[in-house]
Amino acid sequence: MSGPELFSRPRRFGRGAALTLVFASVLAAGVATGSWSVDGRKSEQQPAGSATGAGIGAGTGRDEVTDAAAEAMADGKSPTQAAEEAVSRSGDRWGAVYSQGEYKEFEQELDGQYTGVGLWARRTADGRIEVAKVGSGSPAAHAGVRRGDRLDAVDGRPVTGRPVTEVVSLLRGEHAGTAVRLGLARGTRAWTETLRRANLATESVTVSHLPGGTVLIKVAAFTKGSGQRVRSAVRGAPRRDGVILDLRGNSGGLVTEAVTAASAFLDGGLVATYDVRGRQRALHAQRGGDTSRPVVALVDSGTMSAAELLTGALQDRGRAVVVGSKTFGKGSVQMPSRLPDGSVAELTVGHYRTPAGRAVDGRGITPDLEAEEGARQRAETVLSGLGDPS
Repeated sequence: MSGPELFSRPRRFGRGAALTLVFASVLAAGVATGSWSVDGRKSEQQPAGSATGAGIGAGTGRDEVTDAAAEAMADGKSPTQAAEEAVSRSGDRWGAVYSQGEYKEFEQELDGQYTGVGLWARRTADGRIEVAKVGSGSPAAHAGVRRGDRLDAVDGRPVTGRPVTEVVSLLRGEHAGTAVRLGLARGTRAWTETLRRANLATESVTVSHLPGGTVLIKVAAFTKGSGQRVRSAVRGAPRRDGVILDLRGNSGGLVTEAVTAASAFLDGGLVATYDVRGRQRALHAQRGGDTSRPVVALVDSGTMSAAELLTGALQDRGRAVVVGSKTFGKGSVQMPSRLPDGSVAELTVGHYRTPAGRAVDGRGITPDLEAEEGARQRAETVLSGLGDPS
């Protein structure tokens, strides 16, 4: 696929003068629950506030931000702070300013790599931080940390009641080999474990085979290479097997990877259109995809951004029955601008649409069959009725 590299949060700054579009979610204060990687990789979280994307004029907000940053730099003040104030005034819901270090982390995450101990965690209703998953082969796994363990402290600092984003900042490290001390609890047992951070790979795509000849492909995020892993899983599955494409909790990623994933089920053709400052552009699938295998896409309110783009394409093109609950509704386009101090500001410049012309931003994708409890079982039932691809 030609054109600029597209992605969602975690975001990455584009190279050269190429326009980088971001289909992104943002971290927002005030969200009580959610599932995050303790190492800083988002899996399920929604920003607070209205579901309607703000949008700004043709570059006026972006110019205001960069001008404010330049003026602040000339006056010996912080360009980042000036940019943040300008973004706040713009009224752009998805506008944000990120430090140079944050962008570097985002680059690593999109490349499928990160530095951490291999823990995912969630914040429970009573404010406790609980381990939701332990990465295979990670420092946490080697130390015997298990799913369901409670994380009480990081380097001696209590974390109960803190936003998960703060816990993330305590656990992340720039360099592999640095130590972090965790206060853990399991039932009545409490103990302290010192772990060494490591360079780890994300597991964005997992494939399993269900009874009855169904391939379950779970895509947690569209990191580098994930689209090709979806294509390989489809190509390698027995001809008679249907596919459940599980996009629940997928907050986005590289849109180029989402388009590649769409190419597993399409023989070319339109995946989405998007506008940037009034100019219409299109994203197309690669040719050669499997167009006969039955497919069900599983979605929920945590399905966002690039994952919604993929869902809309498969639904509009008649290649998947969509089961679950209404998706989040993040379909706006951001352009990043590097500021004088190396930080990056992003502001909305456009929106994308599905092949049938449906707007996603603020609306989301409505499933063909709504189901919350037992959604996967409903998906299996639907798949069994779609027929034998052979």
